[in-house]
Amino acid sequence: MSKLRPQSEYEKTAAFHFFRWLSGSKDPYLGEVEMQPQKETETPVATILDRMDERQMIRDKIYDVDKNRMLKFFNKIYVASAILFCIVLVGLLLYTVSYLPRTGNPSNPDNNIVSERYIENGLQETGALNIVAGMILTYRAFDTFGETNVLFIATCCVMVLLMIDDAILKKIEAHSGDRRFEPKNDVILQGTAFILCPIIFIFGIYIILNGHLSPGGGFSGGAILGAGLILYTSAFGFRKTQRFFDEHVYKIAKITALCMYGIIGSYFYITGANGIENHIPLGLPGRILSGGIILPIDICVGLEVACTMYAFYALFRRGGL
Repeated sequence: MSKLRPQSEYEKTAAFHFFRWLSGSKDPYLGEVEMQPQKETETPVATILDRMDERQMIRDKIYDVDKNRMLKFFNKIYVASAILFCIVLVGLLLYTVSYLPRTGNPSNPDNNIVSERYIENGLQETGALNIVAGMILTYRAFDTFGETNVLFIATCCVMVLLMIDDAILKKIEAHSGDRRFEPKNDVILQGTAFILCPIIFIFGIYIILNGHLSPGGGFSGGAILGAGLILYTSAFGFRKTQRFFDEHVYKIAKITALCMYGIIGSYFYITGANGIENHIPLGLPGRILSGGIILPIDICVGLEVACTMYAFYALFRRGGL
């Protein structure tokens, strides 16, 4: 029958040290081998100058730049070829431009049945007074959805490259704060932002909601909202901005906007391609609740663009949202 040893005695045995090494809980080199960082080799300035002189002498001796006829001939041919290439390229471009159709000519290729359909039947089929919004968000909504996905993917790529771990980011800001690159509490900037930010946000929302009635829409309105967020953050810092727009809100807004756009667009594509009534009312042209799918898609695009602009600014400035 084995005798139970105390823990202190067992730790002195060879078996304890062996199994500890075998499990990897102890580094056998730690504390046993002298480890010091290697010092960088410093080359004297005189040695660097001697090496540069030797390199120049070897180059002159091998290539003989001043007396090498082949090298001089090659340089002349190179310059002449470059000039000739530029002249030929400019001539080809001018020749191509001369064959472009004149502006306003009714027989131009752009005056076809497609643009005629947009202009003549756009209001009846889309319910939007803004022909451009009706075109890009109904007839060409699939293309616009692809552009919105490009913004989403671009933000993801920037996050992969620049985003810092939350623990490291908090440690950095604990020592130097989130205003280490700009003057802290700039009175002029904060006073200007205090007045302009509400106006910018309201104007951006107005541009988004009236995109089907007047020039504007999701892209331009979202850019205005993003600019307002950037101005507010530059003036008051990330801590105040995160009270109403932090990483959690950013993810919800961005992903929800893209998914809603995809759901609405897919429903519109499927019903339109199969000749099925989509049951989305167009409303009365000129009213805010009109345009069918244009208004909700404008809201989704505006949120996507605003989040993308703010994310780029935040990631490039501090490595986090």
